[in-house]
Amino acid sequence: MSATGPAPSLPETLPAVAIVGGGPAGLMAAQAARALGVEVDLFEAKGSVGRKFLIAGKGGLNLTHGEPRPGFDARYGERAGEIGRWLDRFDADALREWARGFGVETYVGSSGRVFPMDRKAAPLLRGWVRRLREDGVRFHVQHRCTGLDADGGLRFDTPAGAARTRARACVFALGGGSWPQLGSDGAWTGWLGARGLDIAPLQPANCGFDIGWSGHFAQRHAGAPLKPVVAHWREGGEERSLQGECVATATGIEGSLVYALSAMLRERIAAHGEAVLELDLAPGRDLERLQRDFARPRGGRSVGEHLRRQTGLDAVKAALVFETLGKDGLHDAATVARTIKRLPLRLLRARPIAEAISSAGGVRLQALDAGLRSGALSPPAFFAGEMLDWEAPTGGYLLTACFASGLIAGEAAARAVLGRAAD
Repeated sequence: MSATGPAPSLPETLPAVAIVGGGPAGLMAAQAARALGVEVDLFEAKGSVGRKFLIAGKGGLNLTHGEPRPGFDARYGERAGEIGRWLDRFDADALREWARGFGVETYVGSSGRVFPMDRKAAPLLRGWVRRLREDGVRFHVQHRCTGLDADGGLRFDTPAGAARTRARACVFALGGGSWPQLGSDGAWTGWLGARGLDIAPLQPANCGFDIGWSGHFAQRHAGAPLKPVVAHWREGGEERSLQGECVATATGIEGSLVYALSAMLRERIAAHGEAVLELDLAPGRDLERLQRDFARPRGGRSVGEHLRRQTGLDAVKAALVFETLGKDGLHDAATVARTIKRLPLRLLRARPIAEAISSAGGVRLQALDAGLRSGALSPPAFFAGEMLDWEAPTGGYLLTACFASGLIAGEAAARAVLGRAAD
């Protein structure tokens, strides 16, 4: 609800450190600040904390990744240096040990991804929130932060009306712009940007892309998996490739293989109006064999049946060849074979940020100090999680950096209140 008239103050017991946002970064900031002995109040817009964390666990909570450093750090691209310093404090091994403290054992899957043994998020979240409450963290749900007063006071919309409080230090962990129904709607960019914070525009990350299929293809094959395939592209003048899986959608393509390349594809579209990704639809067969097999007489079989039988393609892969070449283009075996090995996909645009797994952009890291504090706001304000300007592929890298940044921001906020420098 909207504020009308002066905003009433929250109880006077509030707070030494205010944490705004109840995702993994905010919860870790609360834990870190409370561990240093300061009073902590956490404010969450929704009726409960950790909602996106729970959604992430629906298919099996991918908590972190077993890739060793410095390869792990490199997954953060141009932010590898900054995030590497976060990981020096709290890396994948530390995260697994932290989970063990709640009785949650983890294992490394065949892909290198790390999961709880039961693959569930809810038991870990319940244990975490219970311990935070026991340690004295005060939770305030259904408190949506709507801005800052002139003196740095926090303003909230609550079920009881508008409210305000002024903490001695604040940690903002408001998320990016993906999954707005879970609370991360990016609305903070307006009111924090108006206070002079340097913010890069939010963009979709780990997202799908539009291609513009024909109606026939979209109707028949939306939701069909493409696996295995190998993506080919050129970067920095060099040929690159990556094997994986993706999914045809009603408008284009998505899935883990595409997500891993989404930052590069998004930037290429921004620079050139489109991005071309070539797919090898038959990684197990070489060009010469495909050409030889397809050139065999087809007898009374249809072209489509002949294509599937002789090349080993399933229905959706065969349909992609049809979509690319058209019926007339299927008469030349050499052309068909080349297309199967390097089928060009012209990506026109990223899907909307609300559909993305995560977002890029946010508070620029160069505007913050090593404790993730901004000098533009008073009282001291710190930032953590996905609202910072970094991105990473799926696979546990996103969650790990959110946890690590929350730890750093929470400790720095507590030290600001205590008047202590970092150890």
